[in-house]
Amino acid sequence: MMKTLSILVLCSLAAVCLTSDAFTSTGSQPAGDNPVQDGVFVERGEAATVVRQKRAGTAPGDLSLTQLESLKEVCEANLGCEDMMDTEGIIAAYTAYYGPIPY
Repeated sequence: MMKTLSILVLCSLAAVCLTSDAFTSTGSQPAGDNPVQDGVFVERGEAATVVRQKRAGTAPGDLSLTQLESLKEVCEANLGCEDMMDTEGIIAAYTAYYGPIPY
């Protein structure tokens, strides 16, 4: 049920983004001009404040509840991972079956 709801939310978000004026360029530029608009690129310092860089050796306590829930949903798709998750914990189970945590 949760996976179906997640997929439905992601699909609706994608539809909104694709139909939004911010992501379309219909008629705003003549043909042959550079499609890159102003404001797409930012300075390195500004980007660093917006995007948190991955730290080497991130501790499991540093993961948010949303990130842990995401790992849990991936692990629930595999029966072995789900069993290990119940006994060893989500971090150990995800790492054992899928490798290092992607965030």
